[in-house]
Amino acid sequence: MTLALYLAKRFLRSFLIVAASFWGILFLIDVVEEIRRFSDQGLSLLQLSVLSALNIPETIYTILPLIVMLSAVALFVALARSSELVVIRAAGRSALRMLAAPIAAALVIGLLALLVGNPLVSATSKRYETLVDHYTSDGGSTVSIGREGVWMRQSAGLASDGKSLAQAVIHAERANGDATTLHGVTFLIFDPNRGPVRRIDAKTATLVPGAWQLQDVKDWPLGESTNPERDATTQDSLSLPSDLTVASIRDSFGKPSAVPIWQLPGFIASLEDAGFSARRHIVWFQMELALPVLLAAMVLIAASFTMDHVRFGGIGAKVLLALAAGLGLFFLRNIAQVLGDNGQIPVLLAAWAPPVIGLMLPLARLLHREDG
Repeated sequence: MTLALYLAKRFLRSFLIVAASFWGILFLIDVVEEIRRFSDQGLSLLQLSVLSALNIPETIYTILPLIVMLSAVALFVALARSSELVVIRAAGRSALRMLAAPIAAALVIGLLALLVGNPLVSATSKRYETLVDHYTSDGGSTVSIGREGVWMRQSAGLASDGKSLAQAVIHAERANGDATTLHGVTFLIFDPNRGPVRRIDAKTATLVPGAWQLQDVKDWPLGESTNPERDATTQDSLSLPSDLTVASIRDSFGKPSAVPIWQLPGFIASLEDAGFSARRHIVWFQMELALPVLLAAMVLIAASFTMDHVRFGGIGAKVLLALAAGLGLFFLRNIAQVLGDNGQIPVLLAAWAPPVIGLMLPLARLLHREDG
């Protein structure tokens, strides 16, 4: 137990050093990027630093597997250089038993990242987006999904003053998977100077390039009539200009990472109830559950290449091989996520195959080295 605690502490110390180094480097790079991005807004250095501090956690969370792998490489290289690996092996401790402590520490890091880091990253990302929208507000489109249906907002051309943008709020009872067809839809058009000026109800609304095509339409002139119901008109079809696209609607849902892990199952249910495809969010949810296993796999990959004593030579090449294998697993995970999002492979295969592969291959290599 004493040896296990010692190895776990050494691994955690390496992890904190590597994570802090990455945070500092990424923070400086992001500050420079924020200065370039907001050069016309006249923001102070403090405001730009706050933006960078809110943006960095998401990046750190994304590259967490690589940080764990680098921490494990640093640990095993340090143990090899100090001959502690030789002493541990001479005391009769096998390689797999020695790895139990670093792997357990990686699993704990993964659980903390999942249960605490994920909600924290979601909160900082939302705050970052809120501040960016505040500094560069342009009246863009947004989408909200809830039990009461689908809500959207889009620009509706110039307002009566000819300068500011009018806004159209869209509510639909349900929609198809890619939001190109809305059912039971209402359009409320607002002029920033006069308030609501028009209401349109339609049985269906189909998104085509540059417009919504409405069917079974009733149109109320709210801004120009003293009795909108009397002056309302009905039409079989109507075309309303729109700057929305399928891609912009999908992106308006936000990245799956923007939803805290605790709220993700409910958000997925809301998406499916509204008729949208929740596959991206389901894939992300399963990948988050597999994160602790992925971090354990990164430790095994590092160990399988760097547990040799330095007297055997080639430590630099072995470190490079470990880094290449870790990067390969990281990119394999990203590729599997893309394939899972597109429906080309099953969700569970996309989420769990990379970490399981990352466990099995280095484990086989370690067993071969131990037992021949």
